[in-house]
Amino acid sequence: MLHLRLIVPPDRTDDAVRLIEDTVGTTHLVVLPGAARNPVGDVVMCDVAREAGDALLSGLQRLGVDRDGSIAVEDIDLSMSHRAARAEEEAPGEAADAVLWEHLVEETHEESTLSVTYVAFLAIATMIAACGVVLDNAVLIVGAMAVGPEFGPLAGISTAVVRRRPRLAARSLIALLVGFAAAMALTAGFAVLMDAAGLFSEARLEGERPNTAFVYAPDAFSFVVALLAGAAGTLSLTSAKSGALVGVAISVTTVPAAANAAVALAYGDTDQTVGSSEQLLLNLFGIVLAGVLTLLAQKWFWARKAKAIQPGAG
Repeated sequence: MLHLRLIVPPDRTDDAVRLIEDTVGTTHLVVLPGAARNPVGDVVMCDVAREAGDALLSGLQRLGVDRDGSIAVEDIDLSMSHRAARAEEEAPGEAADAVLWEHLVEETHEESTLSVTYVAFLAIATMIAACGVVLDNAVLIVGAMAVGPEFGPLAGISTAVVRRRPRLAARSLIALLVGFAAAMALTAGFAVLMDAAGLFSEARLEGERPNTAFVYAPDAFSFVVALLAGAAGTLSLTSAKSGALVGVAISVTTVPAAANAAVALAYGDTDQTVGSSEQLLLNLFGIVLAGVLTLLAQKWFWARKAKAIQPGAG
């Protein structure tokens, strides 16, 4: 269930209340006339099944509640109410499958912001991966994948394409490109320092690396894995039962490929630099493509249920 707290201009309170009452899957409606002071208005609260949440939020936006008042949404961890259980049963679909589009846009917007923290995490992840590729250590590669924050901008691009948000697309693309450029530059410098300290060597990079050679040798499987990981990552963002993205990150070779390209560049190995860069771009494209297709599929799926959720359907 979701809990909505609204500040509604007094001249639209009746319309908002009617919308809530007519929407399948709503309950626990409370109206406090004149309770809000900033902005001035009536406070309206209700609970709504997650499946019906997006339709209700869209209706409230059409009333201008978000523009002239306020819409706050919270997840309810525990609701001990027979009426709430009945409301969830009345709402078509499953809560775990429901997509709250505005929440997705807001979440990806935050995760795709180019900041010092974002670049620091990406640079640290790339440096860890650099140690992994030089030492041919799969454990370090997995650790680097878990640390890397690059899925945020990738999800942001996918969301922006589906929701037609050019600003989010530009913001995400800038974070992705600038972030990787900065991380790879810092990692190349890190490789030079590690070589000077005797911890990295060109012989290790050029030697047999059965555990990590895949990061500079893209093939058809690289694209397939990127598609699967992109779909899984997008589902984890949109699902009510989403978990950590560690499992998704393990399946992707973005950060390790960037690290291998940076270290190879430091040693002047053009072949590995080009191969790793191709692997990186292939994975980035595959993840975005899978994200877009997954969101389009979810949009189509919920569009079919929209008539059952819309006010007056029940």
